[in-house]
Amino acid sequence: MDELYDVIVVGAGPAGLSAAIYAARAKFKVLVLEKEKLGGQITITSEVVNYPGIETIDGSALTEKMRKQAENFGAEFKMARALDMDLSEDIRVVKTDKGDLKTFGIVLALGANPRSLGFKGEQEYKGRGVAYCATCDGEFFTGMEVFVIGGGYAAAEEAVFLTKYAKKVTIIVREDDFTCAASVADKAREHEKIEIHFHTEIIEAAGDSVLRSATFRDNRTGEEWQYKAEPGKTFGIFVFAGYVPDTDWVRKKVSLNDYGYLITDQDQMTDVPGVYAAGDVCVKNLRQVVTAVSDGAVAATSLEKYVAKMWEKHGIAQREDVPKKATGAEVSVEESGESEAFITPEMKEQLKEVFGKFNSKITVKGLLDKSPLASQMEGFLKELSGISDRVECVVSRESDQTVSSETIPALCVLREDGTESGIRFYGIPGGHEFNSFVIGLYNAAGPGQTVTKEEEARIRNIKKPIDIKVAVSLSCTMCPTTVMSAGRIAAENEMVKAWTYDLALYPELKERYQIMSVPCMIINQEKVEFGKKSVEELLNILETIE
Repeated sequence: MDELYDVIVVGAGPAGLSAAIYAARAKFKVLVLEKEKLGGQITITSEVVNYPGIETIDGSALTEKMRKQAENFGAEFKMARALDMDLSEDIRVVKTDKGDLKTFGIVLALGANPRSLGFKGEQEYKGRGVAYCATCDGEFFTGMEVFVIGGGYAAAEEAVFLTKYAKKVTIIVREDDFTCAASVADKAREHEKIEIHFHTEIIEAAGDSVLRSATFRDNRTGEEWQYKAEPGKTFGIFVFAGYVPDTDWVRKKVSLNDYGYLITDQDQMTDVPGVYAAGDVCVKNLRQVVTAVSDGAVAATSLEKYVAKMWEKHGIAQREDVPKKATGAEVSVEESGESEAFITPEMKEQLKEVFGKFNSKITVKGLLDKSPLASQMEGFLKELSGISDRVECVVSRESDQTVSSETIPALCVLREDGTESGIRFYGIPGGHEFNSFVIGLYNAAGPGQTVTKEEEARIRNIKKPIDIKVAVSLSCTMCPTTVMSAGRIAAENEMVKAWTYDLALYPELKERYQIMSVPCMIINQEKVEFGKKSVEELLNILETIE
């Protein structure tokens, strides 16, 4: 019974974290699963101003506080992708890409993914001007004109956010008015850099290697009009057209409505006893942080009676306090704004536990020159050294070797025998990329992120040299998934290199490949791919390389 959880929460957005807080506080043994990053969609929101009791807060900061609350009550966290559920017995099984997990109760806090509109050119120019995350990609459009497609909360809020970068923002709203609260819409209406076109939709995005024009239609008059960028210039189109519920994998397990949302009762229970749902994935009228955390609380407290019955049925005594326990190599961190250190004392304590799980020793080698970036890298390595005897940090100066300017400054991850693992970081792995860096070390030292036997065979079957450059922004919530996937493959196959670049430090890379969105992968100097990629998705791409 040691491997049996009382509650498994699938999803670590506000709904899942709220469920974890309430369930763990009730002395349940709780595990929270998240496939990409803790926090969910709210982490890309720069400013939350409508959460009761908090005047304003960054989305990431809010969910980090929730995570700490849940962890303090004893909830465990694991980065894993849920693939299926076996609900045939009292003890349910959640099948993940990191193995099967047993539990009595399940809370599905699956969230949703950005919706594509399907206009002509949308897919062709994704990453070349068409974007879906203002926080991740807004800075790429500094000094340019930007169009925001949508009339809801996200469109109005993100349009205002984009004025930090764009010289002008035009909002294209299909309806006759905004569909969000007036307080949010009014900020967009009243902003001097924002223009709004109602009852209008986008018809086509066009250009060459990047966006050059866009065609729109006034649905009231039927008139079409076109925007053209200045000669030699480009512009941006940000799509905020709602979200698609992430429910494909549970479609045959619990009931969904015609739009793919989970159907629940007033207690947040699905049509399967012991399986609850919370947050944006549910059928509901209002999808906001405050309703998500409410759903999570209701789901967890409703589960109490069900789990208590299971304890009695299976002869399990009521639990005393559940101790905090680390699960896996993932580290959840928030950089301190009060310290100039790259790695805070709290982070070092977490790293000490993570590094203790390594199968072998590794070395992080700084290939450094005399640049300011190299000096910062050296400072980062000094803080990283001494945390564990499993990780050694060394520095090699430009004068000590013959290297091209493209190879330095860099942080190289070496195996115990001194050979390169294929994993490098060109920049300080801060922000969202700190976890990626730590997972890169874990992949190089072993056992590494869990992959399926089929994926492992496919990785080993790569017989030709593959050079992957992953261009990232440290503020991007989607980049870490791609970075970790590339690093996992490189650590397993010496034919693959996975080098990660902080694009803010390498403008020439942005210009050469005309990168307007992250994450962006450049494979063998030629093939360019945008968007977050799992190991399986990346393998599908690599297997097409000639």
